[in-house]
Amino acid sequence: MTDVPVDNAAASARTSAPESLTLAEEEELRSELAKVEEEIGTLRQVLAAKERHCGELKRKLGLTPLDGLKQNLSKSWHDVQVSNAYKKTQETLSQAGQKTSAALSNVGSVISRKLGDMR
Repeated sequence: MTDVPVDNAAASARTSAPESLTLAEEEELRSELAKVEEEIGTLRQVLAAKERHCGELKRKLGLTPLDGLKQNLSKSWHDVQVSNAYKKTQETLSQAGQKTSAALSNVGSVISRKLGDMR
């Protein structure tokens, strides 16, 4: 046995509350903390149960994880296509393509004329 009283060991292991709190305030805060931690645990259990139920429903409907992935990709691609950045990029590339096509057409005409002149 040691000569150190148990109460002192417990007191030193406990983190001290800010000195501005009274003992009653500290006890009230600790009680509230315990309640919030208990609520968090309950919510985790409820979420886990809901996720299991969701999985069961998907299984009964014949939905596979691959179906979910396909749906997510489809929605993401749609979101990209309707974004302003995508629309602006698409418009710019379309204009660049038209200008390139016109330039290549002009080059082709010039080459055809030159070849015609050489004959």
